[in-house]
Amino acid sequence: MKQIYILLIALLMGLSAKAESSGTCGPNLKWHLTDDGVLTITGKGEMYDYSVPYNSAPWRYFGVKRIIVGDSVTTIGEYAFSYCSSLTSITIPNSVTTIKEYAFSNCSSLTSVTIPNSVTTIGDNAFNGCSSLTSVTIPNSVTTIGDNAFNGCSSLTSVTIPNSVTTIGGWAFSDCSSITSVTIPNSVTTIREYTFDNCSSLTSVTIPNSVTTIGGWAFSGCSSLTSVTIPNSVTTIGVWAFSICSSLTSVTIPNSVTTIGDNAFMGCSSLTSVTIPNSVTTIGSEAFSDCTNLQKVNIGNSVKTIGEFAFNKCTNITQISSEAVVPPTCESGVFFYINTSKCKLIVPKNSLDAYKQAYQWEDFSLIEGSTTGITNTVYNKAGLADVYTIDGTRRLSKASTDEINALPKGVYIVNGKKIIIK
Repeated sequence: MKQIYILLIALLMGLSAKAESSGTCGPNLKWHLTDDGVLTITGKGEMYDYSVPYNSAPWRYFGVKRIIVGDSVTTIGEYAFSYCSSLTSITIPNSVTTIKEYAFSNCSSLTSVTIPNSVTTIGDNAFNGCSSLTSVTIPNSVTTIGDNAFNGCSSLTSVTIPNSVTTIGGWAFSDCSSITSVTIPNSVTTIREYTFDNCSSLTSVTIPNSVTTIGGWAFSGCSSLTSVTIPNSVTTIGVWAFSICSSLTSVTIPNSVTTIGDNAFMGCSSLTSVTIPNSVTTIGSEAFSDCTNLQKVNIGNSVKTIGEFAFNKCTNITQISSEAVVPPTCESGVFFYINTSKCKLIVPKNSLDAYKQAYQWEDFSLIEGSTTGITNTVYNKAGLADVYTIDGTRRLSKASTDEINALPKGVYIVNGKKIIIK
């Protein structure tokens, strides 16, 4: 008898579930789901917000394959289509202005989405976990891309961010492991934490000169990134910002940066040389730790403090040049695993004795005074130019006059001609 009751209850629940193929989904909105998985939203205004698991959208468990949103709907509600794992595509009408939090999260079969030119905000986690999404066009009406908006969209190969966008949230494109290139528009001032974290196929990135801060972990784990030019608007490179970018062979740090955060370039095992500009006062702990192919380091004249283990395990460094008249204060283990008996240390000639007595600097056997005899030379040609070192390595790309004159002392090739910066 008990088994019969259970079967009856199950049958009634099934019938009830099957019967629930329509209802309301907003103050003035209705929904209808056909047997073959087509969901239609009609009416005017905002959708209700839902949540997981206790207030799920009524169609969540019914295998939605296609969604038709009426052209008077203004808002896609929170969790509205979350976990619709059979959904392959959707066209959002141009009446919609806001795609709210988690609206399409974990729609694992969604391959394409059209966002209309009416949308201004893409909410937090809106497309998080849409692992089959290959492309998305963000219209130039959008001003805000929320935290985690496209996190885990592992099939996404490219993204164009329009210059209407002023805010890109943290983790916005984190773990988008198929993205190969990205251009950040000059409307953005801050690249937030983890924004492009673990974009392991990213080979190039354009950072505009509107950006002042590169947040922590912003490009961490971008293991295919080969070079990066940081514009001279940036003042702070956050903690772990470019850590474990194992293919990074060159990086240009501009003369605007004052702080290089902890672990900022840790594990950049292909980096061969680095110049710390004269604007930098602090090099963070483990900033260049495990840069195992790093050979030459130039430290600018304003560096006051070098954090612990900053150059730890940089076992191939053969030359360090410091332009600081007063030896920078070194926290513990700054040059750990560097062969200080063979690595050449070049310092200002009048500071030789100071370095020979300073903590950790004193460990170097080969300390030389700078004898370049170079004095300040001003480069004053108009326009942007690429700058190369004397051995043919590109030092700056499309550099302004100010950027060229901010270079460390040395000889450079600009527009095919040799110049001297003092």
